[in-house]
Amino acid sequence: MKTLHWLSVAALALGLTACAAPASRCDELRGTGDLGVIIERASGQVQVVEHSGRTSLGRVDGLGDLSHAHVAFSRDGRYAYVFGRDGGLTKVDLLTRRIARRVVQAGNSIGGAVSQDGRVVVAQNYEPGGIKAFDADTLELLADVPAEVAPGRFSRVVGLADAPGRRFVYALFDGDEIRVSDFSDPRHPVTTRYPAGRQPYDGLVTPDGRYFLAGLFGEDGVSLLDLWQPEKGVTRILAGYGRGEEKLPVFKMPHLRGWSLAAGQAWLPAVGRHEVLAVDTRTWAETARIPVKGQPVFVMARPDGRQIWVNFAFPDNDWVQVIDTVERRVIHSFSPGKAVLHLEFTPRGEEVWISSRDSDRVSVVDTATFATRTELPAAAPSGIFFTARGQRIGF
Repeated sequence: MKTLHWLSVAALALGLTACAAPASRCDELRGTGDLGVIIERASGQVQVVEHSGRTSLGRVDGLGDLSHAHVAFSRDGRYAYVFGRDGGLTKVDLLTRRIARRVVQAGNSIGGAVSQDGRVVVAQNYEPGGIKAFDADTLELLADVPAEVAPGRFSRVVGLADAPGRRFVYALFDGDEIRVSDFSDPRHPVTTRYPAGRQPYDGLVTPDGRYFLAGLFGEDGVSLLDLWQPEKGVTRILAGYGRGEEKLPVFKMPHLRGWSLAAGQAWLPAVGRHEVLAVDTRTWAETARIPVKGQPVFVMARPDGRQIWVNFAFPDNDWVQVIDTVERRVIHSFSPGKAVLHLEFTPRGEEVWISSRDSDRVSVVDTATFATRTELPAAAPSGIFFTARGQRIGF
């Protein structure tokens, strides 16, 4: 009993000593589950934020050209991998708010992903066309996989997504292909090629990791690859949607990357049309077309699947509309600012963060009442990314 008594006293003393540390050090002890970054494209920096208290924690600069940037996260949520337009790949420590590693790996890059086990980071590149794999800890180059479509001719890579088993799936915009590269041996990847249709412009992997969908810019339709049965090849879905109708000019390429799967449907932006398409994920047949205000860019599902939030290309890019997935109609329209570029839901979907580039702010909006909870200043903000992405397939 005396031994237990003295152990308790010692533990109490240690606790008092810890609490007696400088307040600033105690305040810095925190988890990473509610952290995120906002891309500030005008200044080449990211703003580190936390969504529990809706506050900014600081900024990290020196990240190069962020005019088109993407972010993926380490599996522990501590590090953000920032892929810049100038080919820069930067590993940012969110807790210290410093650059941990940085390499310039290409001339023109538009995104990347992290493997299922968190050990391999892959960048997708326009110039030179292809993908490159790096060690997640050190950013050492592991493999270079050119997207060669003919001798000496290379394609821009789009739609890169991680899939189970250290695989990465991506599309070749100039090569009309979907490719799957297996990095089971990171220094000797094995790549399989599949015909995809004309100009695949973006892609997504379904949350269970089974299907890869590539939207087609050069023709109506979407290409579907079953990653459980890839030997069956690519299936065309929504072939000929809009046939016989006049297409509108496309002012901004739409994006599929938003996990727009909800209520048993895939919700997709229609290219060159003022519509959102609903597709049954069992049969992959079109089930509805929802008229919207403009040409949709991001079609984002709230985590519980009840709502779809949509932003638009110019000239309607000041607006956001909300679709109810049960009623299949727009239930709310509002303008949170000028030039809305991106939306990111908190992990359980009670709020959504919306960037307004030309208003230099990010709005935090309640998804039940549509009330604006707060606004954070940001220098020409674009992408918003929360660490919860690091726990999900395809992000």
